[in-house]
Amino acid sequence: MFRPDTAILPLRILTVSVVLLLLLLSALSLSLSLSLPLSVSLSLFSLTVCLMDVLFRRGVFVAVRLAVSSSVCRPAPCAALLGARRTKKTWPVSFSQEELKKRLTPMQYQVTQERGTESAFTGEFTHHKDEGSYTCVVCGAVLFSSNTKFDSGSGWPSFYDLVKEESVSLTDDFSYGMHRVETTCSQCGAHLGHLFDDGPKPTGKRYCINSASLGFQAKDAASTSTSASTSSSGAEGGAASSSVSDGKTEL
Repeated sequence: MFRPDTAILPLRILTVSVVLLLLLLSALSLSLSLSLPLSVSLSLFSLTVCLMDVLFRRGVFVAVRLAVSSSVCRPAPCAALLGARRTKKTWPVSFSQEELKKRLTPMQYQVTQERGTESAFTGEFTHHKDEGSYTCVVCGAVLFSSNTKFDSGSGWPSFYDLVKEESVSLTDDFSYGMHRVETTCSQCGAHLGHLFDDGPKPTGKRYCINSASLGFQAKDAASTSTSASTSSSGAEGGAASSSVSDGKTEL
């Protein structure tokens, strides 16, 4: 998930260089037709060449830097090769827009429902290091584990694997004139982020996710909840056994 305007910057610079070249040719033609002094023609020529040289060097430099920079996200293979595509009509869980607008913050709604993107390094979970599970903020489905979270330097929470392969759906995203693989919650269709193939081993994947799309369940809280549930079940089972035992005694 990277800023599209930086990706097309070299193209813009090179385009300006071409325009300046055309202006140079026009200026030379004009000077010849008007019979301007040779010094004036040479001055115009030198000035235009210098501008072209500066812009061309800048364009090449930016292009090379973006090509080798680790912050530039390389799109993963086509989603059709990575998993089945699903339409919004097939989401198992659905919520009304009115309910979501009341329950979610404006940023959460924009990201999950309108496929927005939060600014880099501003998300709640970008540098979050607590142990636990990351869930879908819309429906609560468990998506990622803190064990697979890593610092990608991209400015967004990054994970190299899923809790379950079927917990996230993949679709091709051709917005901003580029190909990326969009990730959405398989239960409710909430937009999460994008998948790239520049992650660490063993998967080589990087799930670049918006913090606004995520909730968090701490490991201790989950353990406490599980223990309480187990204790409750044990108590009920004990009571039932006692009742049965008493019944047998009475018989």
